[in-house]
Amino acid sequence: MPKRSICPDCERPKKTCLCSEIVQLSCDYQLVILQDPKEAKHALSSAPILAKSITGARLIIGEIFDPVNLMGKNWQYESLLVFPSDDSLSSTEAAQLKFKYVILLDGTWRKVSRLLHLNPWLTKIPSIAIKATNASEYKIRKSPREDGLSTIEAAVSVLNDLQAEKDFSPILTAFRKMIALQIMAMGSDTFKSNY
Repeated sequence: MPKRSICPDCERPKKTCLCSEIVQLSCDYQLVILQDPKEAKHALSSAPILAKSITGARLIIGEIFDPVNLMGKNWQYESLLVFPSDDSLSSTEAAQLKFKYVILLDGTWRKVSRLLHLNPWLTKIPSIAIKATNASEYKIRKSPREDGLSTIEAAVSVLNDLQAEKDFSPILTAFRKMIALQIMAMGSDTFKSNY
């Protein structure tokens, strides 16, 4: 069986290429996306689209990460984790602290919990929780949490809160197209019966 032809830019099969929809925006932070290795194998992960949509974003696949190698010796003071906790900062507090890095964990809730367990340093940095105002548009994957968002949706929500003067929503266009193409490939009846 011949291998599928892959687009060299968006790294997706050419028949589901997203290049025409991907926009690239700059932001005041460097996004660091830590991705679970099993999530990296998932063809419908939103993290690769996010990494291509924000200038300077880094997508790093692994299980155990060294914060000094990733963000330098001042990582504890310069990094903000996108994850809910009892003492999460508000977007106003986080914006005032002028963080350099925004860290997102990419994977299912179970995979993200495992990344946190394997990288206890993540619990030593300030965090910000997402204020999900709408349900996730990630119709082709289910979250055990009602407020669960895909990584790209979480990033847009947080960046819109941290940089209120800028709108990061345009990067969701490629994500929406990926979902629409998948639903079309599945057939609407199959999609409806599974989701």
